Amino acid sequence: MRLKLEGKINSLYVQSLCMMFFRGEKFPVHEDAPRGELTVIAKDESNGIRCQVQLVYDGKAVTSEHFERFNDCDKYERISKTCIGHAIFRACSDLTGYLPPWGLLTGIRPSAVASELIDKYGNEMAYSILKDKYILSAEKAKLAIQVAINERQIINKYDNSTCSVYISIPFCPTRCTYCSFISYATDKLFKLIPNYVDKIIQQLNDTFELINRLGLKIVTVYIGGGTPTTLSCEQLERILAIVDKCIDKQSLVEFTVEGGRPDTITVEKLSVIKKYGVNRISVNPQSLNDEVLKNIGRRHSSYDFFNSYELVSKSGIPVINTDLIAGLDGDTFESFKNTLDKIIELSPHNITVHSFSVKKSAQALQDDKGIYNLDGECAINSVDYSYSTLIENGYIPYYMYRQKNTISDLENVGYAKPEAIGAYNVLMMSDEHTVFGIGAGATTKLVRKNGENREILRIFSHKYPYEYLQDNQNFNCKIINFFEGRSNDENN
Repeated sequence: MRLKLEGKINSLYVQSLCMMFFRGEKFPVHEDAPRGELTVIAKDESNGIRCQVQLVYDGKAVTSEHFERFNDCDKYERISKTCIGHAIFRACSDLTGYLPPWGLLTGIRPSAVASELIDKYGNEMAYSILKDKYILSAEKAKLAIQVAINERQIINKYDNSTCSVYISIPFCPTRCTYCSFISYATDKLFKLIPNYVDKIIQQLNDTFELINRLGLKIVTVYIGGGTPTTLSCEQLERILAIVDKCIDKQSLVEFTVEGGRPDTITVEKLSVIKKYGVNRISVNPQSLNDEVLKNIGRRHSSYDFFNSYELVSKSGIPVINTDLIAGLDGDTFESFKNTLDKIIELSPHNITVHSFSVKKSAQALQDDKGIYNLDGECAINSVDYSYSTLIENGYIPYYMYRQKNTISDLENVGYAKPEAIGAYNVLMMSDEHTVFGIGAGATTKLVRKNGENREILRIFSHKYPYEYLQDNQNFNCKIINFFEGRSNDENN
């Protein structure tokens, strides 16, 4: 699609809106015969902003116009974005006949917008604004409010003196066809694991020493991936022992290992994990339909999942999470419903429902260029059923995020029994908590508050394991300067 923009317009925002209606669409600057063309003209008037839109796509043409009045509550940028968003949304929905449930909210965290509105106007007014100004469906506006309230209760428990640690283990027994994480499943890369574990332990020692020097208290540790239980018992124990040795257990609230793949979970590994105080673990079926599991490249069956879940439930690890994905290739609503119903019968403490999303690096996209065109009705019905059924069974939605190119513009939601809400899942996405990232593909997010002001610095590890192993950079000085408020040329 060719974009022709005139006025103060953020092209990335325009692209994000278009992507909700036209999955997988590209926006080349130069193309002789584009499939579509979108013209957007935004002009300031004496009392507001007017936006005019013309959209031509596959031989169809529509126009729309929106005027947004200036007001004392919103900054110019917010008013302009709302005006442009309404005009584009109306044109795209008129042409396609589709109304994205999240309206004008294109960001990763819709609950952050809801939280800001709640702080300003209260719950009821925030709900109305989400529906009317941001064009959310009633169901999504309600969900955003619920998640924002539950997130805030968690965030408010932790002040500037606390932090979290994320440890990346980017290896899996096989790679799922939809996977977008930096995870690897080849013999050549498996040979890197011993050296990778050595490097992780070195970085952990350095990071724990730095955290102590900064006077921070670690409240959550999360070992994710990939699949951490791809490691051997001995490798897992080396990492867990360092964490156990270096952390003040009085301040530690959560210690999580993402078991993930049922085919990597053994009694011996669970014994090691329990030994070092891990109090949360994941075992993720994604689906209990064996044909669907085969389609997405999982090496385990539903039978394997139930066996692994039984091992985990007998291990004594207090909190268990399971992940499901709605809208997978070959799945149906009845099949997904059967999966969720059976998972609820197991009564795990957390159930995370993801919506099928395809990233550029996913094998599914390489194999099938039409993957974006999957019928979204299954996913929509599955997500709706998840919400109502999990609420009925005592689970509450406590964290949420969205991804680009998600089927039917849906969301990923973490549900939990009220006593088992996971703090890390909320803290790592908020802009109010420091997280130290260890390993390939990990991100360190530093947060420094000074009254009402907040400064954030993100430091990115090398993406691939072999790059991470070759790198000897030390960011300690940069981190110390940030927390002590000193200027740092590397921050610019």
